[in-house]
Amino acid sequence: MVETYEQEQNVDKIQQLNEALDSGMFVHVRMMLNDMPPSDVAHLLESSPPRARNLLWKLVNVEREGDILNYLNDEIRNNFVDQMAPQQLAQALEGLEIDDLADILGELPESVYLEVMASMSDQDRHRIEAALVFPEDTAGGLMNIDTITVRPKVTIDVVLRYLRMKGLPDSTDSIYVVDTRDRLLGAVSLATLITSRPESIVEDVLNGEVETINASTPANEVAQIFERRDLLSAPVTDDENRLLGRITIDDVVDVIREEAEHSLMSMAGLDETDDTFAPVWSSAKRRAIWLGINLLTVLVAAQVIGLFEETIKIVTALAILQPIVPSMGGVAGTQTLTLVIRGMSLGHVVAGNSRWLIMKELGVSLINGLLWALCVGTLTYFWFSYTGQSLLLAIAIAGAMVVNLVVGVFAGATLPMTLKKFNIDPALSGGVILTTITDVVGFFTLLGFATLFFA
Repeated sequence: MVETYEQEQNVDKIQQLNEALDSGMFVHVRMMLNDMPPSDVAHLLESSPPRARNLLWKLVNVEREGDILNYLNDEIRNNFVDQMAPQQLAQALEGLEIDDLADILGELPESVYLEVMASMSDQDRHRIEAALVFPEDTAGGLMNIDTITVRPKVTIDVVLRYLRMKGLPDSTDSIYVVDTRDRLLGAVSLATLITSRPESIVEDVLNGEVETINASTPANEVAQIFERRDLLSAPVTDDENRLLGRITIDDVVDVIREEAEHSLMSMAGLDETDDTFAPVWSSAKRRAIWLGINLLTVLVAAQVIGLFEETIKIVTALAILQPIVPSMGGVAGTQTLTLVIRGMSLGHVVAGNSRWLIMKELGVSLINGLLWALCVGTLTYFWFSYTGQSLLLAIAIAGAMVVNLVVGVFAGATLPMTLKKFNIDPALSGGVILTTITDVVGFFTLLGFATLFFA
């Protein structure tokens, strides 16, 4: 209910701003924009066509540009960044957290990146360079190096006075205890700090079993760790257990959202950062490639049908029945494909249990294949009873359906694991390969059985 209300509010804001823009009420639009949270402004920009988007961006106060850029998707953000001079960009990004800053700078062309870095202070430049050492899709790329660390032998009173003087970074729920070589010894929650006696030693109240994450851990595994452990933050360490930074729940939420968008968009051959309101020509170019790939797979299926041209001439009912078998096999295979891809992304499907999963899915496909083969076979028998060939037609389509459902499910279960071994994204290419397999096998088995019975 809350989500629906928020969606309605966003729709109202977009409508109000569009009406104000159309009326030329730019001062009113500027006031509305700069009263909105940066995340809402970013959502509004992503929800606007290019012309209105560029106009809205010009009405944003300069000091808010960096915060808004941080919430935009990569494509739209890069469009705005391309229009900004390096000095202007450096000024806009000033004040952002290091991990957010590194994400934005990591997407820039090298020449622009170097100019922006040259415009920054030595301290900020060194911190950003340290954050950019790690790939974006790892724990090191997600982490924020702005952390509070203390030594184990100091008192709680000293720590509290230090925190009052220095302040706390955003989303801090714990401080980390390290030795003289920055090796992590444990963590002390803020709740423990404010409830412990001031004269107590940090060493006596620290949690030495804090969950740590290695800097090289993939981002999707980081999200799984946070989900399983119900974490709000976690320290990031290197191979020698030296503290490098921390990951907070807001970073993990971004990972989860991006993973979900990636899975959804990849099924259609699109990128999760694609702009909904991108220009016509830009969108057409991207989609043309995927349509071309799909056309090739359809031509393969058409070639298989062409092999049985004479059979179709003899039994014209096959032209009506042809779509049924590939469609049923495709749906069954897609169900299994989606299940396995999800299981792999959650870490449920591994080498040790994959064989059991494949056998289980084959059992499911056999039961469903026999069930629906009986239904479709019976329907075919009565539907084409006037031809005198209905019994053989029913047997042909029933047999083809069982075969194609089993093949489709087997392909759906094994494709993601096979593609993963070759470092190919199963979400991106699995659906196309599966469709080709079920189309070719479906047409071949149906027309093959018909040729055997009628030719």
